[in-house]
Amino acid sequence: MADWTEIKIEVPAEEVDRAGDIASMAVPYGIYVEDYRNLEQEAMEIAKIDLIDEDLLAKDRTKGIVHIYISPEENPDEVVSFLTERFESENIPYFIDKSLCKNEDWENNWKKYFKPMPVGERLLIHPVWEQEYEANGRSVLHLEPGLAFGSGTHDTTRLCLESIEKYAYPGKKVLDIGCGSGILSVSALLLGADSAFAVDVDALAVKTARENGLTNGFDEPRYTVVKGSLTDNVTGKYDIIAANIVADIVIKLCDDVKDFMNDGAVFITSGIIVPREEEVLEAFKRNSLKVKGRYESGGWLCFEVTKDE
Repeated sequence: MADWTEIKIEVPAEEVDRAGDIASMAVPYGIYVEDYRNLEQEAMEIAKIDLIDEDLLAKDRTKGIVHIYISPEENPDEVVSFLTERFESENIPYFIDKSLCKNEDWENNWKKYFKPMPVGERLLIHPVWEQEYEANGRSVLHLEPGLAFGSGTHDTTRLCLESIEKYAYPGKKVLDIGCGSGILSVSALLLGADSAFAVDVDALAVKTARENGLTNGFDEPRYTVVKGSLTDNVTGKYDIIAANIVADIVIKLCDDVKDFMNDGAVFITSGIIVPREEEVLEAFKRNSLKVKGRYESGGWLCFEVTKDE
């Protein structure tokens, strides 16, 4: 039986709670947090003792450590990409230690579990290393996630894809904000959209998205990928805007997303955990954005939003 992967995330002690919340988004089966700020108090409250091991007393109280454990069928690099993007968007200083991996082939072990996967009614995600698959009339996305987030297995990505397929038809222009592997924008093109413009703050994601575009037959000017934060370097108006990012960034994006929406455009956004729903809904309302659809899976939310004319 293949070993699980352990990843250790070190953050300032005051950020360990937020870091733990983000880590819990990445893996559904639990995390372990080291936080020694209140060691003596907690020892008295829980164990009713004031004699504490010297090794524990010597722990660095200025730092917290979050341990996450990844099952063999999950892509560790995708999880690291997810964590990196969200820690940076939340301005949390961090160091991710991947040296704890027991399996020497951790970059590839998960691939044997990632099989061709139908999504929605019209799309099939095909990992490029799988030789055999049946399209059964679906549009086929040939995908190599690489080190970027977006394989289609995460609830947020799947929810976005299921929404996109309802709107991606000829004549539509797509904007993909925080594109990761490019899975959302390339899928929209495969499903019939005329063109797509994708942007990501991470240079590696930009490279991966471009490569996935080429693998599926899309290049400039039909498919353009640039480096930038949110709507940096974005011009023009679009019919479909997709953003699979965290709640705080969705809230920030609401302030100017209407500037890029054509009449009748839809803003599809996910990466929002259920406890943050009211804050996101308030941001929609504040910016005259109307919720057209709400979808939930695995504790994650996806919204389809239009301009409230």
